[in-house]
Amino acid sequence: MARESTKQRWLLGIISAVAAIGGLLFGYDTGVISGAILYIRHDYALTIGQEELIISMVSLGAIFGAILGGPISDRLGRKKVVLSSSVLFVISAIGLSLSGSINELIFWRFLVGFAIGISSATAPLYIAELAPRYIRGALVTINQLFITIGILSSYLIGLLFVESQSWRLMFAIAGIPAAVQFLVMVFFPESPRYLTNIGDKKKALAILTRFRGSPKDAKKEIAHIEAMSAEKKPHWKELLSKNIRPALLAGVGVTVIQQITGINTIIYYAPTIFQFAGFASNKAALMATLWVGIVNVLMTFVAIYLLDKVGRKPLLFFGLGGMAVSLIVLGIGFHQTVNPALVGTIALICLFTYIASFAYGLGPIGWLLNSEIYPLHIRGKAVGVATCANWASNFIITATFLNLIHLLGKSGTFWLYGFVGLLGLLFVWKRVPETKAKSLEEIEEFWKS
Repeated sequence: MARESTKQRWLLGIISAVAAIGGLLFGYDTGVISGAILYIRHDYALTIGQEELIISMVSLGAIFGAILGGPISDRLGRKKVVLSSSVLFVISAIGLSLSGSINELIFWRFLVGFAIGISSATAPLYIAELAPRYIRGALVTINQLFITIGILSSYLIGLLFVESQSWRLMFAIAGIPAAVQFLVMVFFPESPRYLTNIGDKKKALAILTRFRGSPKDAKKEIAHIEAMSAEKKPHWKELLSKNIRPALLAGVGVTVIQQITGINTIIYYAPTIFQFAGFASNKAALMATLWVGIVNVLMTFVAIYLLDKVGRKPLLFFGLGGMAVSLIVLGIGFHQTVNPALVGTIALICLFTYIASFAYGLGPIGWLLNSEIYPLHIRGKAVGVATCANWASNFIITATFLNLIHLLGKSGTFWLYGFVGLLGLLFVWKRVPETKAKSLEEIEEFWKS
């Protein structure tokens, strides 16, 4: 099998990057609230419940976007659905910037969440179905890289606006990359696997010939896709069939673990956590949060480098282990009363370790695995269910964090997340297969065997 040329790899990288702008907006729109909420509090007398609702409404919207995005992409195509999410991002950015009440903020946060759900279900799928097997991990992880860049950008914007406190402009900025994505992606090809599945073999072959090492490889891949897609029309109940249930369990399990180990409490509430740890001013808390975002981006580059070399499972093991240990130590830091000044240092080190471990482990691999492990004929539905489970878990975690702090204390809350991380290690060992260097069709055959 001939490897792709440097030109082909660069072109695939550019296509993946534009498709991953949805990931950038995912990161920005979820992260920007951590700074904006500090300023929204000054304009509206928010209760704890209202604050949690404004923050977590994105996750609730994403649940609905995810469950619809996958099946719609099976019907209309991956590209059209990604373009639709771009339009929703632009509309919601304008709506958030013009909000005149708490209820309006909640509505527009729901809509931006809906767009994120659609994008997070479809963009990794589009990239995975276009990518060659030996660089699929790196290309799909560009989406995760853009999520981290979006989060970092939101922290930077929060810091830049610390004087003006213009949360409206912070929300409006998200409309710019969304418009760019729509204008550029119009000219990109559709997923060749989707085209083959709807019977347009000629167009699919032309696309694969452009992006594979040789025309022979493209024809061989099309033949393999045709053989695997010669299935009956998929139904939702098929997700629970003997051949698909183990894959769905693995995919849903990893995405749920990704959330219930507390990642989005760190993303959404990082400035608040640093204030708990003794960072008194908004600026100090936002500056510490900015460094968390930088570590997240840098370690995602490590993931891109390692995923197609080391494999998925080893990175999951090391990543989950690092997350669990850092959460347990963070809980100890908040629990000790001997040296309160030490809490800030412990919080910095633990959050850096936690986010680094997530960035090369669960962060990219949760999305990557779900774009790889399902049969073609039902892939959109399965990815939709897994992404929906991810966002449902996200919503539950973010909507309960402040109340958990009140109920269990800071130490108890982080110990709980750490314990879940240890259980996650056991799940990965028992249920998650290695997919490195396998074609999507070979992975499908694995589940059948």
